[in-house]
Amino acid sequence: MAHEIPSTAMVFAAGLGRRMLPLTQTTPKPLIKVGGRSMLDHMLDRFAEAGVRRVVVNVHHLADQIESHLASRRDLEVIVSDERDALLDQGGGIAKALPLLGEAPFFVANTDALWIEGPRRNLSRLAETWDPAEMDVLLLVAATATSVGVDWPGDVFMDAAGRLSRRPEREVAPFVYAGVGILKPELFAGRAEKIFPLAPFFWDAAGKGRLYGQRLDGVWLHVGEPHVIAEAERELERNVS
Repeated sequence: MAHEIPSTAMVFAAGLGRRMLPLTQTTPKPLIKVGGRSMLDHMLDRFAEAGVRRVVVNVHHLADQIESHLASRRDLEVIVSDERDALLDQGGGIAKALPLLGEAPFFVANTDALWIEGPRRNLSRLAETWDPAEMDVLLLVAATATSVGVDWPGDVFMDAAGRLSRRPEREVAPFVYAGVGILKPELFAGRAEKIFPLAPFFWDAAGKGRLYGQRLDGVWLHVGEPHVIAEAERELERNVS
């Protein structure tokens, strides 16, 4: 069953980027360039192409640089969620931004998750798969073995219906979370704590049979450390049409 694409997205740009040191001493991780374009712009380009109208971007580390950079975007309504006073983790960042995100399901995205598209845009495919009657969370997932920059044994298993389950410790899973998903805002409403991670919401949904996945069509590029930049750029050049 096809659904209208979510009109709003949250992009996580507040992190310290420790794995990207020493680059992140002077440049926030989202503004590090891959293939001549910042990782933040790669993600915003995807959302603009998919028809998303509003993007909330949280900021903390070197926040002024990110805000200045975002001011140049004219193809999207970009709203900054200011976390300068305290880094809230991804879950807390969503909770703080809920008044900006609205009451409808929304995209979330990490800025270090890039991909080379297959025949159809992955965000559109994700939106078409989304079914709020069956799902609380829908994640874009990629093949562990063929993704660039994956140095861990995968994240999830996926059954024939698309339901995801967490990789048990000491096992290898065929899929990794590709850093993009669709979530329901009500998952985060009314929480007393301000700082909390996002991943437990995934596993809670999995326990209820309401965590689903859509396999990425193309090649996923996880640019989490400096040495992966060159590898990702080689892959991008190889796939230029």
